[in-house]
Amino acid sequence: MELMTVALFFVGLGLLVLGAQWLVTGASRLAAAAGVSSLVVGLTVVAFGTSSPEMAVSMQSAWQGQADMAVGNVVGSNIFNVLFILGASALITPLLVAQDLVRRDVPIMILLSAVVLGLSFDGDLGRVDGLLLVLGLVAYTSWIVRASRRETAAVKAVYEAEFAPKAKHSLALDLGLVVGGLVLLVLGSTWLVDGAVAFAKWMGVDEVVVSLTIVAAGTSLPEVATSLLAALRGERDIAVGNVVGSNIFNIMGVLGMSSIVAPSGLVVAPSMLGFDLPVMIAVAFACMPVFARGRMIPRWLGALFLAYYAAYTTYLVLAAKQHAAQASYVAVMMQFVMPLTALTLGVLAFRVWRLQKNGAPAA
Repeated sequence: MELMTVALFFVGLGLLVLGAQWLVTGASRLAAAAGVSSLVVGLTVVAFGTSSPEMAVSMQSAWQGQADMAVGNVVGSNIFNVLFILGASALITPLLVAQDLVRRDVPIMILLSAVVLGLSFDGDLGRVDGLLLVLGLVAYTSWIVRASRRETAAVKAVYEAEFAPKAKHSLALDLGLVVGGLVLLVLGSTWLVDGAVAFAKWMGVDEVVVSLTIVAAGTSLPEVATSLLAALRGERDIAVGNVVGSNIFNIMGVLGMSSIVAPSGLVVAPSMLGFDLPVMIAVAFACMPVFARGRMIPRWLGALFLAYYAAYTTYLVLAAKQHAAQASYVAVMMQFVMPLTALTLGVLAFRVWRLQKNGAPAA
């Protein structure tokens, strides 16, 4: 593989991260200047802004007819966001999940993950499917704006501290950040997609694997930075809310828009239907008993999430290389690891149900 291709891949990744940072900063300031509450900014502009690399890469891939890259980037990013980002954040500090907002949005994330699988059963995501997803995003955003007016002063204070402008900035500078961020996102996505395709050919693996791993992790770097920084600062609601909000936007916004701009819709690979999309749904479902168990995601659950991301990535690599160890690996996962995980989540769910039935808060 040419050195220039490798260089363009990593330069493109850097431009995506920098462009997302500029876009989030400029858009947040403009929203605050327009009188939009910091809570709404945090739930929409910031969560959606950190997903802008996924949007740029998937739309670029869809436009070029590389459906595997467009779909795989979203599915891989959603899995990475929950298992890796929440896992790493919980290892830094046990994550508090005290907001009703998160408990409300997790069922939406689960429902949307299932909807994508349902829409993909015919083998592709067409323009009608994409339009439905985008309209759903508009409805969801409107709902969030209305719900934010009923939030407590304490919740608003958390977002105010994080997203309120610390000083006055000129309108021209803020607009410049937004425009500059968008330019960097477009340029960076072009180079990253071209480099990712070259990586796939050089490694001798399917583009689906590259999009689910390298590209998905790379485009999720803004979410990594936002959630880990929030965890380090003790702003734990933001660490969790950013992940959930980004996953919702990835499905409705990124997949929706990519389906619309794709010349012939997005063809969904059979491997995605048979394995990766069900994994995305399972990961979303796993959040339910974990988040509902009370006010905290402990470190051991964070470690469990990270271990499962490592296991998922290992399976992708073994399957791509058709390694002899793949069958044994799958057998161990299906006969031992998965049943133990289901048992753990079942015990958590039962414990939450018992506590709620007795009128005690989950702990």
